[in-house]
Amino acid sequence: MTRKQIRSIFLSAFVLAAALIAPRPAAAQAAHGAKDPYPAMAPLEQYLMARDAEIALARSAAPDAISNDASVAVLTRHGYETAVQGKNGWVCWVGRSWMGMFDHPEYWNPKVRAAECINPPAARSVLLYAYKRTQLVLAGHSKTEVIAALKVAIDNKELPAVEPGTVSYMMSKDSYLTDQGGHNLPHLMFYETAKDGAAWGANLTNSPVMGVSYWYISVQSYPQLESFPPLSVFLIGVENWSDGTPAPRM
Repeated sequence: MTRKQIRSIFLSAFVLAAALIAPRPAAAQAAHGAKDPYPAMAPLEQYLMARDAEIALARSAAPDAISNDASVAVLTRHGYETAVQGKNGWVCWVGRSWMGMFDHPEYWNPKVRAAECINPPAARSVLLYAYKRTQLVLAGHSKTEVIAALKVAIDNKELPAVEPGTVSYMMSKDSYLTDQGGHNLPHLMFYETAKDGAAWGANLTNSPVMGVSYWYISVQSYPQLESFPPLSVFLIGVENWSDGTPAPRM
């Protein structure tokens, strides 16, 4: 698989999740200008999973040494709820498409199932943003309404600042991240309160680190996001799936 194909997969995937790579300006403009394949939310049933299947998929995001003792959250009609109480402070869960960047063309893709296991700092901070976004979406709010409500929650400190040292494992064979070019590639993600990836050397020639804004592909799509606290996501591909078997070479 070429780096160009990987770039397409990661840009098209959910962030958090978004499977991530910072697009060049022309690529961002093209993505924003393309016909929206998912112009609206599908019926909620298309985003839901059987409870046991969702628990198994969530745990598959990280090696057993991490996920076996992690808590597991599952999506219900009213938001995420804890299905399994863990012991190590980690949380495994399956993100849906609306956890991607707000101007992502697959924002409403009902096929997205992004298994993720996050460490305690991420569970105490980043995960709360995911829960809030989901709560607002399931209440029927539009993108602009979700953005406005998030801004109020951030300004009122209802949502915490992102903690340092956040780590996310996305190493499941069975995730579906995008319609573009394949289902998944195993990787780790790190969340930082930074405007760009300069400190990480992200997106430079031959750098293994890819990075993008948590909020958008292009801020021109939703200018109100420019007032949000900067938050970048950095991605590093890994060689094996969570079960230790080799993954496609990046």
